[in-house]
Amino acid sequence: MKHSQIRSASSTTSEPSSTTENTSDAIAISTSRRRFITQPARTCAAVAIASKAPYVFARNPIKLRVLGTHVTLQEELRQQAMKDLGFEITFEPKGSAAVLQKASMYPESFDLYEQWSNSINVLWNSGSIKGIQKERIEHWNEINPLTKTGRITPHAKIGAGDAPHKILHVQSDGSLGPKISPQVSFLPYVHNVDSFGYNTAVIPKGEAYKTESWGWLLDEQHRGKVAVVNAPTIGLFDMALAAQAQGLMRFNDIGNMSDNELDTLFALLDEKKQQGHFNGFWTSVPESVKFMKSGRVVIESMFSPAVASLNGQNIPVAYAAPKEGYRGWHGVMCLSSATTGRQEDAAYEYMNWWLSGWPGAFIARQGYYISNAERSRELLSPDEWDYWYAGKATASALKGTDGKVSVQPGNIRSGGSYETRFSHVAVWNSVMPSYDYSLQKWYEFISS
Repeated sequence: MKHSQIRSASSTTSEPSSTTENTSDAIAISTSRRRFITQPARTCAAVAIASKAPYVFARNPIKLRVLGTHVTLQEELRQQAMKDLGFEITFEPKGSAAVLQKASMYPESFDLYEQWSNSINVLWNSGSIKGIQKERIEHWNEINPLTKTGRITPHAKIGAGDAPHKILHVQSDGSLGPKISPQVSFLPYVHNVDSFGYNTAVIPKGEAYKTESWGWLLDEQHRGKVAVVNAPTIGLFDMALAAQAQGLMRFNDIGNMSDNELDTLFALLDEKKQQGHFNGFWTSVPESVKFMKSGRVVIESMFSPAVASLNGQNIPVAYAAPKEGYRGWHGVMCLSSATTGRQEDAAYEYMNWWLSGWPGAFIARQGYYISNAERSRELLSPDEWDYWYAGKATASALKGTDGKVSVQPGNIRSGGSYETRFSHVAVWNSVMPSYDYSLQKWYEFISS
C-alpha cells in the first residue's frame, strides 16, 4: 500500500461505534462505566468462568491484537487493560527482529504494534502502519518535549541517529519528519536509555559517567564472558560504541555509518568472535537474565527490566552509565494500516489507556519512563518517584513489577535523574541509510 493511499484512508476518521467511550482521566474506570461494563458481564459470568476470559464484554465483542516484544507485552498490563477497557486483548510477544519482520510483511496480522523508534522507517516505508490522529489522543498536550523536540531540557544534546522527533510527524508529501502536522507515525509512550549490565561480584563497580565505558564489552579481560543483544539496529550500536571507546576505530557519524565503516567494524568483531570473545547473543529479556544468572556471562548488553529482575534475585548486577553516553530508545505504538472501524476505535482506547496513569506507574517499577509522567506520579510512592525519576536515594526498599525487592534503601539510580540520563544520549536506535548492508553484515557476523 502506498502512503498516499494510507493518508487518504486515515485522514477520514472512521465513525466511532455507539459504545466507544473516552478514557481521558481514567486511572480507574468511572462508576457509570463500571456499571456499563459489569452489568452485562454478570449475565454471562458462567461463560466467562468456563472460557477463562474474565473480562467478557458481550455488547462489544472486540479482540484487539497487539504485536510487540516482551518489554511492554506483559501479562499484568494485558489483564489491567482488559479490566479497565472491557474488551479482549491478545498479546503476541516476539524477539525484536521477528516482530519487525512480521509487522512489515503482514499488517493484517495485528491492530497495534509496539516496539522501538528504529522500526518506524521500515514499517512506514512498507505501508504496514498508518498515521495516528493526534486529536484522538486525549493527553497529547501532556507529552513532554523529549519526543516533540528531541531534548528533555533546552540544553540537552539530542544524540546521533533517529531522535524520535525526526520521525514523529506525517509530512504533507507522505514522508516522516519534525514539522508539526495533525498526524503522527507513533504514539509516544515508554522510553529509556540503554547500556550494559555487569556482575559487580566479578567486575569492580565503576563510577557513572567517569569510568564506566562501552569499551568494557570488548575488553580482553572479559573474553568468553560477554553477550550482545541479537538485534541489528540495537546490537550494532552497542558494538560500534564499544569499538570507538576502545580506540579501535572512529566514526564520522555513529548514527549514520558508511559501508566502509561497517566493513571495518565487522572485521574487528569477526576477529573477536573467532577468538572466543562472545559467549552468546540474546533475543529477549528473559534470555539475557538467564545468561547472567547462570554465570554464562559477566557483562552484556542489557535492558532495564533484566537488571531489575536480577537484582530482585540478589544477583549484584550494575547498569552502567557510560562516559561516552547512552544508547537511547523510544517506544512506539503504531496503528496497522489494515485496522479500521470498531477495531480502530478499540486501538485508540488502548493507546489512550497507556497514557492514563496506571501503565506509566507500572513500567516505572522496572526502570522505564512514560511520556506524560506527572499523570503517573500520584500512583507512585514518594520513594518510588525519587528513585526512578528524580535521581534521589530511596529511604525504603522498592519492589519491581514481579513483587520482589529490586532496590535497597539508600540506593540511587544509576545515571541519576530522568533529565540527567536523557542529557547523555550518544546515539538513538536507528535505521541508517546503510540499513540493508548493515543487516547483511550483522547476520554474517552472527552466523560465522
